[in-house]
Amino acid sequence: MALAKKKVDGNRMNLKDEVVSINRVTKVVKGGKNMSFAALVVVGDPAEGVVGYGSGKAKEVPQAIRKGIEAAKKNLVRVNLTQTSIPHQVLGRFGAGSVMLKPAPEGTGVIAGKTVRAVMTSAGVQNVLTKSLGSANPHNVIKATFDALIQLRNKDEVAALRGKTVEEL
Repeated sequence: MALAKKKVDGNRMNLKDEVVSINRVTKVVKGGKNMSFAALVVVGDPAEGVVGYGSGKAKEVPQAIRKGIEAAKKNLVRVNLTQTSIPHQVLGRFGAGSVMLKPAPEGTGVIAGKTVRAVMTSAGVQNVLTKSLGSANPHNVIKATFDALIQLRNKDEVAALRGKTVEEL
């Protein structure tokens, strides 16, 4: 079920960035080896419930991170949240990776691995249970997490889809 992303303009927001992974990549050429760095970055505004990810590649780490942040700002999505958690359980898939997100009661915290935790804290989710299944590749895990986040629906959207009022649900 392909869902449309809700694009957001990140220029006027208070975005925080977090580096998820830095990978040293090498290209073998005639004259030897060309080294560069690939950075995977998550940016988000926890107060607004907005989050995005991006990848940057450069000869040096700071430049790669900067490029990743710029790419992430172009890829922001708004997430449907309750007060401190998510509205319902959801399973996101990308490639061989799957990520399950489950709402949690107040005081639970973010129970997640490093990659999923970066996305959840950047989105402003304070209480959630997660499980990463399949691929442990950070790129696949982040994309599966985003697939799960854009599937989240609030009560108003569900009621509108069913042609009912919120009270009828």
